[in-house]
Amino acid sequence: MASNLLLVSSSLFGDASQSRTIAQDFVDRWIRTHPGTKLVHRALSADSIPHLTLATFKAASTPADKRNAAESETAALADALIEELEAADVIVIAAPMYNLSIPSTLKAWIDHVARAGRTFRYTASGPEGLLKGKKVFIVTGRGGVYSGESPARGLDFQEPYLRAALGLLGLTDVAFIHVEGVAMGPDAPAAAHARARATIDGLLPEAVAA
Repeated sequence: MASNLLLVSSSLFGDASQSRTIAQDFVDRWIRTHPGTKLVHRALSADSIPHLTLATFKAASTPADKRNAAESETAALADALIEELEAADVIVIAAPMYNLSIPSTLKAWIDHVARAGRTFRYTASGPEGLLKGKKVFIVTGRGGVYSGESPARGLDFQEPYLRAALGLLGLTDVAFIHVEGVAMGPDAPAAAHARARATIDGLLPEAVAA
């Protein structure tokens, strides 16, 4: 069955980044074993994803049929980002760790797509996500090791934040592929890539068999 796959990348290093390299490996394997997959790549940069402003927030919070021309133009990017997310069956996020958390561009993307009444809603029992039933795979890039029983685990504000922010939108079927320890010696990147690809093997066993 054909599916729509949204790839969101956010590294300063572009195609040369650790997270982007492994995310592309994952996407290639997914497409190989899911013929007919439609791929949309949203590359985040300071130029392509402006931070949220008061004008953008107000325009996006106004129902589309009640916006004036200026508000419609202001909200156009956020609307497009949400439409990409709504259309996706599978979401792959390449997320490097910068200073223990995520890039500000990825945070800006989340700020644009988290919209009350569209991607989540408030209820008497708390917020309810409206983007349910989608699979999310997050590829991290980390200079150190923060997973498992690492002493630095408590400094990881990347995975917990992404789980919470995506969970707000109803995206709770989330798997992490960590490319970590890449700054811990000359052989570290290759070893980190091997571990990450082994994780992908477990997530996509049919791709290994193929």
